[in-house]
Amino acid sequence: MTVRRLTADTPDPWARGKIVGAAGADGIALNVRFYRRLFEAVGVRPDDLPGLGDAAVEAVDRWSPDLGSELRGLAEGSGRPPWELGMLNARTEILATVGATGEGECSTSVVLPPRGAPITLQTWDWHDESNPDTQVVRHVTEDGTRVRYFSEFGMLGKIGLNGAGLGVHFNILHHAADGDGVGVPVHAVAREVLDRARDLDEAVAIACSARVSASTVLTLVSHRDGAGDAACVELSAGGSAVIRPRNGSLTHTNHFLDLELARGEMAPPTSDSYPRLDLLDGNRERLAAPGVPERALGITAHAEDGAPLCCHADPALPFHRRWQTLLTAALDLEAGVLWFHEGTPCTATASSWQVF
Repeated sequence: MTVRRLTADTPDPWARGKIVGAAGADGIALNVRFYRRLFEAVGVRPDDLPGLGDAAVEAVDRWSPDLGSELRGLAEGSGRPPWELGMLNARTEILATVGATGEGECSTSVVLPPRGAPITLQTWDWHDESNPDTQVVRHVTEDGTRVRYFSEFGMLGKIGLNGAGLGVHFNILHHAADGDGVGVPVHAVAREVLDRARDLDEAVAIACSARVSASTVLTLVSHRDGAGDAACVELSAGGSAVIRPRNGSLTHTNHFLDLELARGEMAPPTSDSYPRLDLLDGNRERLAAPGVPERALGITAHAEDGAPLCCHADPALPFHRRWQTLLTAALDLEAGVLWFHEGTPCTATASSWQVF
């Protein structure tokens, strides 16, 4: 997978979307084809996709008119109908309508040093046949704040940070209440936090204000006045919850940590999400390394090591049941940059890390 770099330094949402959509039109077209194939494989009727995509556009419009405008700009720039961009941004919500869950997803670690910015790292695990290319995008908001984020082509957001010292990591969750219609896409929620939040409290409030129909956890990190802070916001159709750091660290995989939301947990007891979380907690010393290449050594564990923090696809499985770590990413809030390696952490070298 190759990560392409895009810049859309205009505060106008529609114009920004048109720039990003035109630059990534080929990637958007590939994503439309892949997700139509994925949805059909898990039981979503192809005839239902236009209505689901339109519902996602309407949900974004209601919750964040600026993001709704940018989404329409993406459609214009890429030459696709708006419902297809809605479908891409609502891929998590559409999967939830048929209860599609999977094994092998993202793992996130945050360590809070006594002074300085949070030390972060995450794997982004997804289907190995998806996304031959992805993107990192830089833009400026109306108040002049710089935003940098990673996402799949056609999607409004995922992992990123802004110039106010606020960052977002992103993990999927599954709750029994999910899947009733299409709410605000969780990818749009992540992006709205980056565009609007200027401190951790604002970020938490923005995330919790969205009526979602699929679950995710946003791990929010901040750096202000020389000090770091963090919170996980678990979002689901069954409600939201905020998880705070314990003993200077915060980790999350793909099951709910809030006891009330965990009552609706859809991850089975045999899920590797649980041992992955244990491994993250046990690898705190390595995950606290100030250098990103050294830090990544704390997330290279495979199934034979106890759990696949570093995820490799099983070629014997059908494509819709295969997951792989496609990107390894870290946020440097002090420098205001996103670090990433194109692939699994076990393949990373000192020279393979890129800075955006």
